[in-house]
Amino acid sequence: MHPTLPRLQPSDFPAIRRGALDTLQVNLGYLCNQQCLHCHVAAGPKRTEVMTRETIDQVIAFLDASPVSTLDLTGGAPEMNPHFRDLVSAARERDVRVIDRCNLTILLEPGHEDLAEFLAQQSVEITASLPCYLEDNVDQQRGSGVFAASIEALRRLNALGYGIDGTGLVLNLVYNPLGPSLPPAQAPLEAAYKQELAARFGIVFDRLYALANMPIQRFGSTLISKGTFDAYVDLLKGAHRPENLDGVMCRSMVSVDWQGYVHDCDFNQMLGLGMRIGASTRVHLHELIGVNLEGRPIQVRNHCYGCTAGQGSSCGGSLGAAATEAATAAGTVAETAAGTVAETVAETVAETVAETPASVA
Repeated sequence: MHPTLPRLQPSDFPAIRRGALDTLQVNLGYLCNQQCLHCHVAAGPKRTEVMTRETIDQVIAFLDASPVSTLDLTGGAPEMNPHFRDLVSAARERDVRVIDRCNLTILLEPGHEDLAEFLAQQSVEITASLPCYLEDNVDQQRGSGVFAASIEALRRLNALGYGIDGTGLVLNLVYNPLGPSLPPAQAPLEAAYKQELAARFGIVFDRLYALANMPIQRFGSTLISKGTFDAYVDLLKGAHRPENLDGVMCRSMVSVDWQGYVHDCDFNQMLGLGMRIGASTRVHLHELIGVNLEGRPIQVRNHCYGCTAGQGSSCGGSLGAAATEAATAAGTVAETAAGTVAETVAETVAETVAETPASVA
């Protein structure tokens, strides 16, 4: 892959500082049963980086010693870590909210047949990637048969109560654009997804998160190969909204890599930008116990514009007032949003797949 960090610095992104810590996002490893074109982690079946039991225990110790109320588990496929269930159970025993960033198809893999039931028993919140509700588009981005498996997994989750009012089992979906463009307004897009998935497959869910693609790892490398990297960064810069700065996820979250080292966000982790504590930028999670992070500066580069562009983008979707304003300005009904999504993905996916070099995949 082409390196992207040199193209993201020096940066003119505004200086920002940390607020109160409430979320620990832990990358349990880059091993995954899928290998998606847009993956900012460059995860896949051949990756060998997996968090050890010793580091898992350090995560649990940090939960005991910190004000963290949410544990956000990601990967790769976080469920492929052999200690995933132990970590989830330990966090839930401490009344910590757990989010599993699930690719859905892992729920059907051999050895994981009871995973959905385990997640439901532990009241784990599921945030699952589903880049479109059209089969051809999803399969071209994520692999043949992925869409059918995702639908089967979603039906299984619905049968357990996920996405059903009153059960307390939260099921959120995630949309990413395929090409170098900002995602559509989140509110009408969510309405379109709910309408189409219910009508086509009888599937229900709670929220849709519309996330911008970051110009790093596979996606950034593809942009470099196509000669559109700088244009995409300029697009993000041009759509920057200062009001989104208050809501960016790095102000309230710490990102932990598979070795236990800490970063301001998952994207910085993938760029090798460690959290700065004093003169050090290679700080291990166990060194943060007892450290007050509030007010400390956050490492920024030009990819950070991806979080503040337009309606804003975070692990929890679009940001606050800016998102509401963007959705209102869009003035789009569900039917129009559905058409927009289908047309946008259909137009970009064939070009993206065709022009992605083998070294990027």
